[in-house]
Amino acid sequence: MNNFEGFIKTVHVNGNLSIVDIEVTSDILMKAIVIDTPETASYLKSNAKVSILFKETEVIIGLGDQNDVSLQNKIPVIITHLEIGNLLCKLDLKSDAGIFTAIISAAAAVALDLKVEDEVTAMIKLNEVMLRSL
Repeated sequence: MNNFEGFIKTVHVNGNLSIVDIEVTSDILMKAIVIDTPETASYLKSNAKVSILFKETEVIIGLGDQNDVSLQNKIPVIITHLEIGNLLCKLDLKSDAGIFTAIISAAAAVALDLKVEDEVTAMIKLNEVMLRSL
């Protein structure tokens, strides 16, 4: 499980759902959707410190800045380690927020011609991000 820490910047509420904006670094803003509101979860408030969790298998890798996709969690990264197996590929990724891991298909890694030191964009769907109060 990947883990970053950040501070809640804003909470957008509609019904029982909230979209939470979390500042991880000055350049990395992540979003998470939670089935809670500030009224039902006291940690959902501005400047609250939270842990951001997401699975390695939920990371999508793209070449370039990826402006033409609906994914809002986009993190510029450098591939620091690459292990291509028969079916899967494990990537260690370095970002301003820290090092984390992605697992993608080996076929995708080959099709993208990924190599160590490549600069790519890691993306995570906001519904795949979990928050934990710190």
